[in-house]
Amino acid sequence: MTSSTDRIENVVIVGSGPAGYTAALYTSRANLEPLVIEGFMWGGLLQQTTDVENYPGFPAGIMGPELMQQMRDQAERFGTRFITDEATKLELATEAGGVHKVWVGDEVHLARTVVLAMGAEHKKLGIPGEEELGGRGVSYCATCDAAFFRDRRTVIVGGGDSAMEEAIFLAKFSSEVVIVHRRAEFRASKIMLDRARATENITFLTPYAVDEFIPGEDGALAVAKLRNTEGGEDTQLEIDGAFIAIGHEPQSTIVEGQIDLDEEGYVKVDGRSTRTNRPGVFGAGDLVDNTYRQAITAAGSGCQAALDAEWYLRDTPSIETPPSLAEGDLAEQQWGPTESAAPVNLPH
Repeated sequence: MTSSTDRIENVVIVGSGPAGYTAALYTSRANLEPLVIEGFMWGGLLQQTTDVENYPGFPAGIMGPELMQQMRDQAERFGTRFITDEATKLELATEAGGVHKVWVGDEVHLARTVVLAMGAEHKKLGIPGEEELGGRGVSYCATCDAAFFRDRRTVIVGGGDSAMEEAIFLAKFSSEVVIVHRRAEFRASKIMLDRARATENITFLTPYAVDEFIPGEDGALAVAKLRNTEGGEDTQLEIDGAFIAIGHEPQSTIVEGQIDLDEEGYVKVDGRSTRTNRPGVFGAGDLVDNTYRQAITAAGSGCQAALDAEWYLRDTPSIETPPSLAEGDLAEQQWGPTESAAPVNLPH
């Protein structure tokens, strides 16, 4: 294990996407010189999105990867530094003013504050055609993409409240919405199920599982191959769009056991703030949000995390830096005075 530097960062942001890049923008403009460990697949779920029509400020819409590049460029303009690699381990201080440690492979970075913005991934069916037709008929967000399927036949795959909510929203655009669920009974609450059943252009197909998505001659989704989970017989459904609504997986494994998580694995924060149970550690974006999961709400919570981190740095005295990063390879290394990051300078 080696240290990349003896510098103690004011802010290390783990993750990217709207939350991470917004947190970087705000902290860099406050002269905190944030370090972003953005991952290999930087930009979050919007890197997998085509047209984004509901992000404010882009009346003609913008491609998801372009939006992420612009956010990244804006943060970089004010001094944000990036490591395009994965954080592999975190050791979070338990005392206010303590130094946190973030590993990237064998290198460790020290930080007075850490913003967690690792996001959440869509749960996938894992069937043939799903990956290949992503953005060409297969989607995971009706709020994002329903308008592209106006007067088209679509399916929702899932049986919980999220699936019902997606179906009801999608029904405002599609000519027909078919809810496909592998069981005859649903996990959705009675009120959500009743609302879906009361929507004229929503129908139900159970107990069926989707086994494959098949493209048409133009390369876009054309057919869903279905299997009856009780009888085993196959059938095919001609469709223009498929929305997968079987849940999300927050990317919180790296902090499990240190940060309080809810029963679904989302990071818990204190009230309307972004504070976690560890002092100087803040959570933002889809990592903490199992309700809205929109780019604009993620960006907003990234702003909150940045402000919470600034205020923590302003108000919390530092604890003396330990003489070594960890026992083992560095146990006998003698450290001189540590180089602190740029002084905190908060304009108000």
